[in-house]
Amino acid sequence: MFDVNAAAMLSAPIAVGLAGIGPAIGIGMMASHYFDSVARQPDVQGAITPQFFITLGVVELLGLFGFVAFYLVFSKIFV
Repeated sequence: MFDVNAAAMLSAPIAVGLAGIGPAIGIGMMASHYFDSVARQPDVQGAITPQFFITLGVVELLGLFGFVAFYLVFSKIFV
């Protein structure tokens, strides 16, 4: 009645898309606000640039966790 393989094949693009769209929106918003703040006050660039890149790495890592979780679940279904 319920085909696990068909459900996995249909959920694969959705899972990859959701794992990628969240960090993409977050990085876009973060970069926009960073450039706005540097444009308004150029003297704070040295203070906020390291925080920007650390946060950028954390947000990107969250996207990577989504891809890894998808791969682990997907590989358990078909192997």
